[in-house]
Amino acid sequence: MKNTPQIRFLPTKVNFVQAGEGVPVIMAHGLAASLHDWDELLPELAQNGYAGYALDLLGHGDSAKPDELSRYTAEGVFAHMCAWIDSLELNQPAIFIGHSLGGYLALQYILRFPGKIEKLVLVNPFYSINQLPSALRLFFRQQLLNTSLIERTPYWLFRALIDLSSLTFGSSTSTKYTLPESVRYQTAVDYKRASPNIFNIPRTLQDLTPSLPSLNLPTLVFWGTNDQSLDPRSFSQLVNSLPNARGVSLPAGHVPHQSHPGEFNQAVLDFLGKDK
Repeated sequence: MKNTPQIRFLPTKVNFVQAGEGVPVIMAHGLAASLHDWDELLPELAQNGYAGYALDLLGHGDSAKPDELSRYTAEGVFAHMCAWIDSLELNQPAIFIGHSLGGYLALQYILRFPGKIEKLVLVNPFYSINQLPSALRLFFRQQLLNTSLIERTPYWLFRALIDLSSLTFGSSTSTKYTLPESVRYQTAVDYKRASPNIFNIPRTLQDLTPSLPSLNLPTLVFWGTNDQSLDPRSFSQLVNSLPNARGVSLPAGHVPHQSHPGEFNQAVLDFLGKDK
């Protein structure tokens, strides 16, 4: 039973799951998501000799959701994550896997703590405000003061929007949706239960572009070419900016790790197993 994920809580209200034994793998999800982003990957890691750790970021899932708007900054979320990583008391360099906002946090962690991470996997990662469409860029530049509309939005509306985007965007498949029912359900649940204050986080993110050439660790960048949230061209630009990176793309949307878990998991395991 050692590979069965175990949900754990810290006094600081960091909710996370852990499964497996071996080289530690840290996993961070994107904005308005949760540790369930890694439901398909975590068992695969455990079965292949890795210790997987996935958390709910501040304001997300079952982690702390403070009322103060000032807590919802990139630095606040980063500090919350770092305290959790420190609590794990890892005795060897880890692997970091981050999606979207989680990719930004992974890059920041490596920039601030060189040597603590030996390999990096980025999935449709955020690293510059210029990746956003112009309308989203304008929205995220403004501080979100009134969150009542978000709080009152019912689950069914979130779900309808997710179903619509799954129909419209992503890879062409013979099925009706590019995301399975379980993922669409969980995505809507995660949006609804997240603190609405999390939408202030993007406006506080730094542009990491100037720092990218200094990151020389082995990196896999995995992305969907039909991403509607971040410019897909930015991911190949990221690969070119990182000295030791390779890229893998699929005809998918913003969550290729959930729409194409088989291809994603295999790519990650192949990458991690290289020179193991």
